[in-house]
This record gives sequence, structure tokens and C-alpha cells, in this order.
Amino acid sequence: MRIIAGRKPLKKKFKLKQHPFPYNSFIGGWYIPEKICDDIIKFFEDHRELHEIGSVGGKEGMEIVPESKDSIDIGVHPQEGMPPFNDYRIYLQKCLEKYEKKYRAISIYSKFNLNTHFNIQKYSKGGGFKTFHFERQRPYNRVLVFMTYLNNVDDGGTRFHYQRLNCPAKKGLTILWPTDFTHLHRGIISHTQEKYIVTGWLSFS
Repeated sequence: MRIIAGRKPLKKKFKLKQHPFPYNSFIGGWYIPEKICDDIIKFFEDHRELHEIGSVGGKEGMEIVPESKDSIDIGVHPQEGMPPFNDYRIYLQKCLEKYEKKYRAISIYSKFNLNTHFNIQKYSKGGGFKTFHFERQRPYNRVLVFMTYLNNVDDGGTRFHYQRLNCPAKKGLTILWPTDFTHLHRGIISHTQEKYIVTGWLSFS
């Protein structure tokens, strides 16, 4: 069993509500507790000294591009022990386990994990990643993307091009999907609300 950032699976049973994505979309989604989302937003707002202009590629290959400059980010080390990230990783672990159970063939990849920094991001009204893109462009060792919507955004979300579906920005919804060109996507821009997310990649070390 894959263990995210060295966290051992808990014996406690987790009942996570599943979002009804079509099976052949290869997108999985489950809802984590809203309190974790609130705690992450509070951490973000309480640590403005850590804020950075939005970037692409994570700490290992940062590249600032026009499409991402309207976000403010905090990069989080994969083994960060500060609350609320311990709790977040536990629930991310459960989401990954459910994804692997749903799409069993991915278990062939035995060594991918949460190996790089992930980001907390805040988009202002009218902000977002506005162009279609996919996540394996650079670096190339990424296997799955994960993203958690930290607040409800009624007119926001994510558009997946080839799947022809819109993912709603619902608080706690944590989605995982493959990083390749098959999952070209972009942000659905809200002009009425700010949006907070956590996003990162599960990759080979």
C-alpha cells in the first residue's frame, strides 16, 4: 500500500462521500472534512510572509507564466508536520486509496508518491489558470494530479476538455486525475468570488 509522506494508514474507517464523475473520465473525487479546509485557509491568511507570486512547476522547476500570475501561493514541503497538513495528508491518503481501488491498473506504478512540494493557492475574483494545459509537461515524472477546493465558488471550478465535463468548486472536494494530455484542463473563472485550493502532484522520486 502506498503511504503518503511516510504516514501510516489509520485503522479508523473513513466514510468519504464520492463525487459522481463518470467512470471512463478517469477522474476521482471525494469530500474531505470542511474543518480541514477552514484550517488551511486560516494558515494561509495567517502566514502572509510565506506568500509568493503564483508559479508553475513546483519548487523543483518553478516557472512563472502569465496565466498563473494572478494567484498567490504558499509552497508546502511534502513532510510538513505543522497542523493542518498532517490531517490533510491523512485524508489525501484515503482519497488515493479509493482512486487506486477504482482504477486498479495504476497499482502497476509501485513507487510514485507525494515527493515534491504542493501549493496552497488563492485566486482573486477574475483570476485563475485560464488556458488549457496538462501536468506532465515538465517535469515528466508526474503520475497523478490532486486538487482540493477549500471554499465553495458557485460560478467557478475546473473544465476538463476531452472529458467534456465541468468539475464544481465545492468545499472539501478532492479530485485526482492523470497528468497526461488526455486530461487537458483549465480553470473556470469566477468574477464574483475568491477561490482557495490545494494542488500538487504524486510522482516518481
